[in-house]
Amino acid sequence: MRLSTNLIYQQNMDSVLNGQSRWQDTGVQLSTGLRVNKPSDDPLAASQAVLVQQAQAENDQYGVARTFATQSMSQEESILSSVTSSIQDAQTLIVQAGDGTLSNDDRDSLATKLQGIKDQILNLANSTDGNGRYIFAGYNSDKPPFTSDPTTGAVTYNGGDKAISQQVDASRTMTINHTGSQVFNALTGDAVKEPDGTVGESDPFKTIDTALTALKTPKENFANDTDYTDAIDKSNRGLRNLLNNVLSVRSELGTQLSELDKLDTLGDDRTLNNSDKLSALVNTDWTAAISQYSLQQVALQASYKTFSNMQGMSLFQMNS
Repeated sequence: MRLSTNLIYQQNMDSVLNGQSRWQDTGVQLSTGLRVNKPSDDPLAASQAVLVQQAQAENDQYGVARTFATQSMSQEESILSSVTSSIQDAQTLIVQAGDGTLSNDDRDSLATKLQGIKDQILNLANSTDGNGRYIFAGYNSDKPPFTSDPTTGAVTYNGGDKAISQQVDASRTMTINHTGSQVFNALTGDAVKEPDGTVGESDPFKTIDTALTALKTPKENFANDTDYTDAIDKSNRGLRNLLNNVLSVRSELGTQLSELDKLDTLGDDRTLNNSDKLSALVNTDWTAAISQYSLQQVALQASYKTFSNMQGMSLFQMNS
């Protein structure tokens, strides 16, 4: 087969251009640190890299969700810690109120202190987060969950009946804010029952009001001493049940916060694993790339030399 001068010229030109293109591509790898700079560099690796990046994006989103969940639950736990202290203070006053030798003035003084504690618990039950949302109102967080009748002092729950939850991992959803009814109007399984076997009082504000009514009633107005002591004992049982329920909720929060720490560790491991996968798929193999770059440079220089020499031959000069 006879080769024309133009064909020989074009073949050598193509060889030079191809060598220059390969050398430049390797140079791009060295300058960017990436073996795959565009899908055509390695279609399979590029498609797998997209999947790894999507997995990492999802992992990052769950990380943000866990941060939010941790903040919310830590805030609720802090509030419930204060509620616990208030309940314990109320219990101390109730024990003092059980002293049958107290005068009416002594009882009035205890009633004043107990009213203050009731107001504290009500204020804590209507706590808000940094954005003005009521923590214990469920999804009705735009208004106070508990309201107090200005005349009777009776407290009513107006919040939502569904706790706020947050998905913190692919297969894990947690309650990050309990409703007021779950915290302040519920009983644990081992709640103290009334002497007649009926269910104890679950409303802490009614429990305190029972004691307040007894304390504010003059001693001489009771038909017998047992009426007073029965009211105080009933309040004491109610506060015990309230304390147990609050501690139960706090225990749940503590368990979930511990689990969040473990999920964060797992998320960090996933991030490291995804980073390793992505690096193996698209990052430059520096040893191989530098070696390849040097060889391609030598080959390109040889192509330049060959092409230059061929141009100097008389046949090519005549053709040009």
